Amino acid sequence: MKKQTLKRYRMVIMMIMVYTFIYFGFKPLFVPAVNGSMNSLIELLIVVPPIFVLIGLLDVWVEREKMMKLMGPKSKGLGLLIAFLLGSVAAGPLYAAFPVAITLLKKGSSFRNVLVLLGAWSTTKIPMLMFESASMGLPFTITRFVINLFGIMAIALISEKLLSEKTILTISEKFSQS
Repeated sequence: MKKQTLKRYRMVIMMIMVYTFIYFGFKPLFVPAVNGSMNSLIELLIVVPPIFVLIGLLDVWVEREKMMKLMGPKSKGLGLLIAFLLGSVAAGPLYAAFPVAITLLKKGSSFRNVLVLLGAWSTTKIPMLMFESASMGLPFTITRFVINLFGIMAIALISEKLLSEKTILTISEKFSQS
């Protein structure tokens, strides 16, 4: 029991040790380090609860059969489009996308579509595109968007081709049981 508890909280214990080292070895860095950590924690506490509420609603409202039809392995272009749009309109940082991705895998979404969602979430968010367009110019934004669009699709398709069917099935099953 004690060994399992230590293993479970090893990252917390390591961070306490790091902060203790900073406190005694580099006192001027301690307060900014703690402030940065607290700001990150506050951001996390603001972003994560709404994401989990949305995931819960997705889990309850969308039936597995419907998800399989829309985003499953046989969904073709429709699944890619839905995944891309979900990722592009999503709010929040990339770490919020992973619980959504797990839920989609549990519901029967294809691995390729989940990769497209993650790629779109990280590079093609609409507010980011609007800001970029205003500050960098429309030609730059369009060029980057098109390159990212092809890049996301290529990464998803290549990953799906390179990974064996067994590996993808193992990944999907692992998250289906959790």
